[in-house]
Amino acid sequence: MNMANQTEVSELVLLGFGRFYDLRILIFIVFFVIYIATLFGNLLIIFLVSTCHQLNTPMYFFLMHLSICDIVFTTNVAPNMLYGILQGVGKMSIKGCIIQLYVYGSSTVTECFILTVMSYDRYLAICNPLHYTSTMDLCVCLKLICASWLLGFLIALSTSVMVFNREFCDPKVIDHFICDLAPLLKLSCSDTSTVEVAIFALSIPVILIPFILIIMTYICIFITVLNIPFTSGRQKTFSTCSSHLISVSTYYGTLIAIYVVPNRGHLLSINKALYLLYTVVTPLFNPIIYCLRNQDIRKVIRVLLYKIISLETWHISL
Repeated sequence: MNMANQTEVSELVLLGFGRFYDLRILIFIVFFVIYIATLFGNLLIIFLVSTCHQLNTPMYFFLMHLSICDIVFTTNVAPNMLYGILQGVGKMSIKGCIIQLYVYGSSTVTECFILTVMSYDRYLAICNPLHYTSTMDLCVCLKLICASWLLGFLIALSTSVMVFNREFCDPKVIDHFICDLAPLLKLSCSDTSTVEVAIFALSIPVILIPFILIIMTYICIFITVLNIPFTSGRQKTFSTCSSHLISVSTYYGTLIAIYVVPNRGHLLSINKALYLLYTVVTPLFNPIIYCLRNQDIRKVIRVLLYKIISLETWHISL
């Protein structure tokens, strides 16, 4: 294939859920409701943490940034996916595809680091409570969260630049609802071995090391909790990190499953389902988990609802 044909491809077709075209309205409504609920839940957490002094602690500061990351993550995927569902197939330019890949990668990396920082925060609070306030002060919190965002954007940028410099040729069809790296590289006419090696090398410090650090911190937390003499004390202490543990299990469980299931053949449908769970459903879990299980957030929500109801009653009485 000559160079002219290689550089002609400027638009990609995302097949998405085309085989379920007859059910597109129902599928659209379901995922649209999930997307709106995700935005509302995460924006609620951001609002509560930024306005309520009761939630002015490092744990909720990190949770707020986790919600911001989830909003960026799901908004990067959901609108174009919803459009593709209505149209039967989605269309995206090469540049748009790489931008989506970049935002997807940077938010994934950032969330891995934020979850690691949150586990370190819980480790200090439970295993070193006397030094927690002096160790996890505002300056340290800002440094940790800035490092998480900066590393996420820089690491994803390095791989996105390498992908951007590849040449793409026909067929210009991706059997997916997202511009994922693997199917995109299959369309490349250039040598992609350097990109694949770079992705593999970066996945170790980005995914594996944070996951190991989280496991290590929770081993220390479990040991500390088991050494508490009273059962009520154990339950109260562990409840402060149970929501985060559920979030980590859900996030890393789906993330690992995505890269374990091959992206080809009859397993492609399973891979799509896992990506759907990871990109659309998982960002909804965090606000649900924290709003249902966290006593501080539940109390703040009850106070907020009481004020709203009281204000409405006052307006009605006037």
